[in-house]
Amino acid sequence: MFDYGAPTGFRLAVKHPDRITAIISQNGNAYEEGLSEGWNPIRAYWQDASSANREALRAFLKPETTVWQYTHGVPDPARVSPDGYSLDNFYLARPGADEVQLDLFGDYKSNVALYPTFQTYFRTHKPRFLAVWGQNDPFFLPAGAEAFKRDIPDTTVRFLDTGHFALETHASDIAAAIRDFLPS
Repeated sequence: MFDYGAPTGFRLAVKHPDRITAIISQNGNAYEEGLSEGWNPIRAYWQDASSANREALRAFLKPETTVWQYTHGVPDPARVSPDGYSLDNFYLARPGADEVQLDLFGDYKSNVALYPTFQTYFRTHKPRFLAVWGQNDPFFLPAGAEAFKRDIPDTTVRFLDTGHFALETHASDIAAAIRDFLPS
């Protein structure tokens, strides 16, 4: 699971713990300490859903911000194919897509509200867990990856010298970590 998909995966795990044999999270957070200051404008919107706070979030939807999200924290940005951020920007430019994204920013607070539920699931069921993290992620901090160990002591954590979209630059490293983690 990754990014916004992580809370979806965690919700499924909570609902169907018997169906989970392992969890692999790539910059998929479930802890408050994993949220960087980059979330502050979104948190402000959670606390006050005013049109001014909503409008302030539009900066996250600019094409240059999308490129930044893909390249921030990457030692060699030339390794990041423009395919991903170009496709993201294409979809963000569709009529109404900006409003959907702003709604998603607002609704993400429902995921943070479930962090304690996810953590109880981790402590109770202790699934095998691999956290592979771009250590330079501007949104989900390494502390969020390390926090899984608090609830699942046998968690394997691997940090990579990259940003949020770690697969863009470290797909082979992540594949190797997954192969090492999963039983054959």
